[in-house]
Amino acid sequence: MDPAIQDIDFLARSDHRVAVLEVLSNGQHDRRELRAATGASDPTIGRVIRDFEDRSWIGRDGPNYELTSLGTFVTERFLELREGMRTAETLREVWHWLPREMEGFTVEYFEDAVVAYPGPNYPYTPMERVTHLLESTDSIRGLGTTIYKSGNLDVFCRRVIEGMETEYLYSPPILQAIVEWNPDLTARAFECDNCTVFLHDDLPDDTRCGLNIMDDCIGICGHNPDTAQLEAVIDTSSPESRNWAENVYEQCRMEARPFDAQEIERAEIDSQRNTLRVEPE
Repeated sequence: MDPAIQDIDFLARSDHRVAVLEVLSNGQHDRRELRAATGASDPTIGRVIRDFEDRSWIGRDGPNYELTSLGTFVTERFLELREGMRTAETLREVWHWLPREMEGFTVEYFEDAVVAYPGPNYPYTPMERVTHLLESTDSIRGLGTTIYKSGNLDVFCRRVIEGMETEYLYSPPILQAIVEWNPDLTARAFECDNCTVFLHDDLPDDTRCGLNIMDDCIGICGHNPDTAQLEAVIDTSSPESRNWAENVYEQCRMEARPFDAQEIERAEIDSQRNTLRVEPE
C-alpha cells in the first residue's frame, strides 16, 4: 500500500488519534488535558503520543505536547479531507440537481449545507423546507424554477402580499405555468409594489434547478423537468456561497427584461392554437 494511504488509514481508524491532532491544533496541552479533551484512557493517550512522536508529528515542551510544523501540515490536510468527504456524503443524494451552467459554482461553497429531499415514506420534506425558508425571510431574489409547485406558490404569494421584498427572474414558459396555476392570486402578488418580475429566455440550469437569495442564506432547488416535482432543496449561509449567488443573479438580471403580462397572454393564446385539431370532413 502507498505509504501516504497507510498514514491516512492510520488516522482514519482511530477517533482518538484524530481528536488529539484537533486538540493540539489549538495549542500546547499536557497529557492530562489530552485525556480530558478526548475522553481517551491514559494508556491510549500514551500510545497515540508515541505513534505521533515516531512520525515527527508532535514534540514535547516540558510537560506539554505540541504539533511540529510537519504535524500541523498533516493535521490541516487530513481535516480538509474529512470535511470534503462529509460534504460529499451530504450532497450524494442530490448531486444531479446541483448547478452545471451557473458560472463559478463549486461544491466547496456548500460544505455546511442543509439538504432536504423526498424520503421513501415522506415526499414532502423539500416543500416543507422551502416553506420554512420563505417564512423566515423578509426579502428574496431568485431565478428559475425554484418556486414552482402549488404548495410553495401559495406561501410565496402570501408572503409577497404580506410585504416580502421580492425580485424574481423567470423564463416565459415557467411564468406562464405559474400564472395558469392561479391567475387571480398571482396577479395580486405581482401587482404589489414590493414585487418585481423579469423575464429571461435562457436562464442557466433552467430545466433542472433554480437559485434563491434570502436574508440569511441562499438556496438551490432542483425540479424534475417532466413532472415539476420538487426533488431537492440545498441551502447554506456561507459567505462564499452568497458572493457566488449574488454574481450569478446580477449577471442574469442584466440580461433580463421587465415582465410584460401581454407577452404571457400571447404565449397562452399561441399554445391554445397549437393544440387545436381540425377534424377531416
